[in-house]
Amino acid sequence: MAPPRRPPPAKDRAYAYVKERVLTGAYPGGELLSEGEVAEALGVSRTPVREAFLLLEAEGLMRLYPKRGALVVPVSAREIEDVMETRLLVERHAAASIAGRRPPETIARLDAILAGQREALDAGDQPAFVELDRDFHQTIVDGVGNAILARLYDALRDRQRRMAATAIARDPAIAEHYLAEHRAIADALGRGDGDGAEELLQRHLAGARGFLQGGELPD
Repeated sequence: MAPPRRPPPAKDRAYAYVKERVLTGAYPGGELLSEGEVAEALGVSRTPVREAFLLLEAEGLMRLYPKRGALVVPVSAREIEDVMETRLLVERHAAASIAGRRPPETIARLDAILAGQREALDAGDQPAFVELDRDFHQTIVDGVGNAILARLYDALRDRQRRMAATAIARDPAIAEHYLAEHRAIADALGRGDGDGAEELLQRHLAGARGFLQGGELPD
């Protein structure tokens, strides 16, 4: 009989707990957290929470203020520009590659993700929608078959999740808009319309960038 698994260290549990809530928007940018409230929620001492806060500060997600707490750093305009510029470069290349080959497993995976997003929206499960939003775009990049490109894109995972959650928290109606745009992109890829898929992706990312920077809900 295998020995029972030990629970992860308290620091790791605190880190995972806080980071997940920052990325999903449960702890929105600008919120000030105390070590005590997180420690109480997890049933641990303040020491592992303090260590977790330090790790999150090193990742740029929090800023510590002695004797006051930890501020959740809002998503900056510069970060939005940098992430969206990188995504556009990678995703347009990936879309052209996918449209040219139309790999059945990638097209099927995109359809399954879209169905999952529809279910998540209908259930009011915004965190699930956000995770699937990220999976949709990663699937397009993974479909190229370039492991280095896929790893490069995967490095944006946390930022993508947080930006999507920030947009939906600002106006939940954006989720329906994103889903419709995803459907159009997937359809273009399935038809082998590379130019159309690239144009749709560019419009999708530009609209998301503008909305995150305070613009109106895209048409």
